[in-house]
Amino acid sequence: MIKLVEFLVRKDEYSHDEFVERWEGDHADVARELPGLRRYSTSVPTNPDDVEYDGVLELAFESEQALNEAFASEVGEEVMADAAEFVEVGAGPRMIVDETVQLEDE
Repeated sequence: MIKLVEFLVRKDEYSHDEFVERWEGDHADVARELPGLRRYSTSVPTNPDDVEYDGVLELAFESEQALNEAFASEVGEEVMADAAEFVEVGAGPRMIVDETVQLEDE
């Protein structure tokens, strides 16, 4: 499984709570429609005033090609345009990783 992991920084005009509401609300509704998306998770800090980032995004795809195709799609373009309204795109670190699950207790 290929995963995009990104630490997000909100735009200054958004409070942390407003950022989370937008990110996990309207934006998530669009992002869930990315073609080929296998898993989508958002994580927010428990102490937002004490950390550098406002959230962690994880998107999983079968392959790096599937990830690239998702963001090249019409939905991918819509997702990126929407994110640019409330996220300082590129402000936090971003990695594309090959995930190996060491333990999964579900």
